[in-house]
Amino acid sequence: VTYFTTRKITEKTLGRLVGTAGLSGLIIGVCLALLVIVGKNFKIRDMFINASPVLFQMLIFGQELTNGLLLLILAGFLTGVFVGFLCWLPPLVRKMIVTGLVSVAVVGVLQDLLKPTFSAWGPLASINDLLFDINGLKVSGAIGLIAVMAAGLLLWAKKGDSAKAVYYRMPPANQKIFRVSAYFVLAAILMILPHILGLFLSEVLTIVGLYVLLGLGLNIVVGFAGLLDLGYVAFFAIGSYTVAILTSPEMTASPWNFWLVLPLAVALGAGFGAILGVPVLNMRGDYLAITTLGFGEIIRIFVLSDFFRPWLGGAQGIGKVPKITIGSLEFGTPQTIYYIILAGCLLVGFVSYRLRDSRLGRAWMAVREDEDVAQAMGINLVSTKLLAFATGAGFSALSGAIFATKLGSVYPHSFNVMISINILCLIIVGGMGSLPGVIVGSLALVGLPELLREFAEYRLLVYGLALMAMMLLRPEGLLPSAVVKREFHGDEEVEDPTNSTPAQAVGTGG
Repeated sequence: VTYFTTRKITEKTLGRLVGTAGLSGLIIGVCLALLVIVGKNFKIRDMFINASPVLFQMLIFGQELTNGLLLLILAGFLTGVFVGFLCWLPPLVRKMIVTGLVSVAVVGVLQDLLKPTFSAWGPLASINDLLFDINGLKVSGAIGLIAVMAAGLLLWAKKGDSAKAVYYRMPPANQKIFRVSAYFVLAAILMILPHILGLFLSEVLTIVGLYVLLGLGLNIVVGFAGLLDLGYVAFFAIGSYTVAILTSPEMTASPWNFWLVLPLAVALGAGFGAILGVPVLNMRGDYLAITTLGFGEIIRIFVLSDFFRPWLGGAQGIGKVPKITIGSLEFGTPQTIYYIILAGCLLVGFVSYRLRDSRLGRAWMAVREDEDVAQAMGINLVSTKLLAFATGAGFSALSGAIFATKLGSVYPHSFNVMISINILCLIIVGGMGSLPGVIVGSLALVGLPELLREFAEYRLLVYGLALMAMMLLRPEGLLPSAVVKREFHGDEEVEDPTNSTPAQAVGTGG
C-alpha cells in the first residue's frame, strides 16, 4: 500500500518520497495496532476467522501489549521510510534490491520444500549448507542470495539487449536452429523434472498440469473467442464420469481399457459443448455467463440425484477407477502420471498454437473483438461459436479423464463452480489469449497455494495478497498476448534490440 501511494507522487525528491511513505507506513502501523487492541478486547473471530491470538502475538513481536504496539507502529513507520528511499533510487538499483528481498522471502518460506529437493541433487546438496542452518535461512545465505540475484539482473541489464540483438541479426536458418536447440533442452528438463523435485513437488506439478489442460481449453472459449463460460467445469465432470463409468468394476461387469474410453470421453465433452452453444448463440457478456453457470450447476445436481444413482453413483461417487497402464507399465504415482499429463499438455498446447493463427483462430478473435463486424465480413457466427465451445469442452473432458484415473475415484463435490472461476482467474492472471500465460497463471494460482500449505489457514491470505499485488502491477497479465498488451500499453513504443523503429520490431518478432 505504501509503495502504491508513494509512486503516485510527481515530485520525486528524496524528502518528499520518504516523508510521504513514512506517513503512509505510520498510518498502516496505527491501523494494525488498533486491530490488535480490538482483537484483544472483543471477540471478532466469528467474522474474521484468521484473527487468532497467535496472529496478534506475532503482530506485537511476542512482547507485552504496550511495548508490542509501539514496536508495531515504529515498524510501520520504518518500513514506509525504507519504501520511500527505494522509490527514490534509480529503477535498476530499485529492481535489484526488491528482487533480492523477494527471493529471500520466497526461499525462507519454502525452505522445508527446498531442503529435501537440494539434498536429492547429489553434488548440489551443498547448497543447503550455504543457505540454511538448523534455525532456517542463514544471514550469510540471505546476503549471498541477494548478491546473486542483483548480479544476475545487472548482467542482464548490460548484456541482455546485446544478446537479443545478436539473435535478431542471425540468419533465419540459424535462428531456427537456436530455437530447436532450446526446445530440446527444455524437453530434457521436463523429462527429468519429477525425479529431481521429489514426491510432493511432483504432486504439485500434476495438479498444475491438469489446470494447464483446463486453462488451454477455456482459453479458446474466453481468450480467443471472447465467450464468457462459467459452466466449464461441467465438461471436466463429463470426461471424469465417462472414464469412471466405463472403466470401474463398480459400474460395469466388463470394464473397458482407459485408452479406448479416452476418445469417447473427449467426443462426449465436445458434443455437450456444442449442445450448450446452441441455446446461447445470441447471448453476450453477463447473460452468457449466467446461462453457462446454470449449465454447470445442472450437471453437478444431475450426477448428485438419487434417481440416476445406479448409473452415476450419486453422492457416494464412483470408486475403484483403475490407473492408466501401457503394457506392464502403470502410471499410478505422481512421478509417473506426470508424463501422461505432460503429454496431454503438449498435445493440447500444439493444437491451440496451430488453431490460434489458422483461419478459424482468426475468426474467433474477430468475434471476440466485435461480433457484428465479424458477421458483416462474412464470418459464420453459428459455426464459429459452436466450434469454440466444442473444442474447449473437448480439452476439458481430456483433463477430466486423466483426473479420474489419477484420483482413483470420482465425486460430484469435486466439480463445483469454483473450479470454473479458478480456471477463468488463471487465464486473466496469465494473460487473456496467451498460451504461455495459461502456464504461468496455473503456476501462480494453483501451484502457489499448494506450496503454501504449511501456512494452514493463512495460505489463502498470502495467496490473496500476491494476487492483488500482481493485478495492480500488471493488470494485462503476467504474459499477455500482443493484442492485449497493445490494449493496455498502446501509447508506449515497442523497443527493438536492433534499434529499429517500433513497426520493424513488431514485424521482426512476428
